[in-house]
Amino acid sequence: MENAPILGKSKLVPCVQELAKSCPNKIPQRYIQSHDLYNDQDHCDAHDLQLQIPIINMEALICGDGVELEKLHSTCQEWGFFQLINHEVSSSLIEKFKLETKEFFDLPLEEKKRYWQTPTDFEGFGQAFVLSDEQKLDWADMFFLTMLPKHLRKSHLFPNLPLPYRDTLEKYSTEMKTLATKMLGYMAKALKISDENVFGEGHQSIRMNYYPPCPLPEKAIGLTSHTDETVLITILLQISQVEGLQILKDNRWVPVKPQPDAFIVNIGDVLELMTNGMYRSVTHRAVVNAEKERISVATFHSPALDVEVGPIPKLLNNNNNPPRFTRISMLDYWNMFLDRPLHHHAKKCLDFLTIHHTT
Repeated sequence: MENAPILGKSKLVPCVQELAKSCPNKIPQRYIQSHDLYNDQDHCDAHDLQLQIPIINMEALICGDGVELEKLHSTCQEWGFFQLINHEVSSSLIEKFKLETKEFFDLPLEEKKRYWQTPTDFEGFGQAFVLSDEQKLDWADMFFLTMLPKHLRKSHLFPNLPLPYRDTLEKYSTEMKTLATKMLGYMAKALKISDENVFGEGHQSIRMNYYPPCPLPEKAIGLTSHTDETVLITILLQISQVEGLQILKDNRWVPVKPQPDAFIVNIGDVLELMTNGMYRSVTHRAVVNAEKERISVATFHSPALDVEVGPIPKLLNNNNNPPRFTRISMLDYWNMFLDRPLHHHAKKCLDFLTIHHTT
């Protein structure tokens, strides 16, 4: 059996959920950002609050609706985010998964320690990519684990999850793989690529996010602004219908108002690379709420580690659309991602892979 690779490590940090319980009226200095998030020049004004990410109806895609397929295509080009309705994932499974995920985060701290990160691997409870004791921290806890392929699961995590949550997570993971494969197939069709499996079977990981109420929401961040660099597409489930996700659209932060029974889908950097920049990976972040907790689950669908990625040849034209990015193996891509300085001013992997054509 292949050994599970270590795709990143992180210094151990306190449980924010416990901090919020013990100090409900203040937050430690390390969680206070260097600027006021709500007074940024790029924060949305009253006009921007009317903006909303598009809604895609999967039922219409299944029925072969060409108008909906074109809407999907333009949305991936212009927004990089959409809400997916009528997605065929069982509502009873989703409700069961929501309930049990909340119960999982509500486990006593002593039980959670069974699933805590180790200093050499960021899978488990904790925060991702904390590299120094001075680094600012997000006002959130995460639980991260690799789900597919199964032989890459960490032996101390998924097999030891409490029942029935382990079985529910297994079913949810299977449904997310099916949904991601279908959506990538529709995107291939929208791009007029005859091979709808061009993106491959891939690698699935899941990140569960818990954002406690924060007494200084304008000073803290739930999840620092970023793009999903190692990902084809991300499928986000809102466990609680509390706003928090924001996307950067035309240099303004636009809040996403989650639709009931919808998934939020976004394009990752690897899909931007494979579509030669036609589909956009968009910067996003999560802000926190003064009174309410927020829980979300992001499922990341990425190419397998042993494949090479690059612009899809059928999308290229040497005169009108030459390749914008060099080809690279996914394992080398991951290593590039991990070796970069991990702060928000650092270049992205796509920046290092960009081909600068001369005219």
